Amino acid sequence: MKQSHPVKVVAVTGGKGGVGKTNVAVNLAVALGEMGRRVVLMDADLGLANVDVMLGLRPKRNITDVLAGECTLREVLVSAGDNFWIVPASSGTQEMTALSAHQHAELIHAFSDIADDLDVLVVDTAAGISESVVSFVRAAQEVLVVVCDEPTSITDAYALIKLLSRDYQMTRFRVLANMVRSESEGRNMFNKLLTVTDRFLDVTLQYLGSIPYDEAVRKAVQKQTPVLKAFSTSKAALAYRQLANRVDEWPVARTSRGHLEFFVERLVQGR
Repeated sequence: MKQSHPVKVVAVTGGKGGVGKTNVAVNLAVALGEMGRRVVLMDADLGLANVDVMLGLRPKRNITDVLAGECTLREVLVSAGDNFWIVPASSGTQEMTALSAHQHAELIHAFSDIADDLDVLVVDTAAGISESVVSFVRAAQEVLVVVCDEPTSITDAYALIKLLSRDYQMTRFRVLANMVRSESEGRNMFNKLLTVTDRFLDVTLQYLGSIPYDEAVRKAVQKQTPVLKAFSTSKAALAYRQLANRVDEWPVARTSRGHLEFFVERLVQGR
């Protein structure tokens, strides 16, 4: 039997909008692609998709067509750079924000068709703590929580971690401070979150470092190009490459956690 190829699955989430989550997901995917990893970025903000806009792409098909049975997931993949593809979602489609549990399961299972063609799946979730966000975060092996220097960012990140811990027994979260003015600011943000999780929750948080506030990021967004490509020597681009190196070092899960996951049959086969 052919040896199953393990795939690393990273959900990028944040609890609220405006923390720069999609920027993190896009540039992390680009940086991993630069390292030679085959990366697919799934836009899991199913009703308000914006990954394709940030990359200046105009996909002809998206996840809606896959769920309708009109095409396969492989047919909606759009090349976005070296070793980097996106799975686009639809924008302004309200019914996509209220998928049933069965539809979520169908979507997650659909990724098995492309497993042999990738090393890393990055899932850019919607903001908030909706059922859709929870479904995709639970189906990932690694959860990367993005925070920024706003009080609501910390409280909303805590609410998401609390929900996943209390209701779904998830215990490990990685935290990235975004748009920081200094490294100490990023560390302080993490410590604020750590203080409340240590007090009230039985979870483990790991600090992944920070992405500095950088005008190059805003200019790159206006150019609809990842900052890694538009301003490859900028402070933010350097920080994203460091982040990608850390993510690349994470071991790939070899066992299922016992609930719906991306590529779960590969985890079972690999045991």
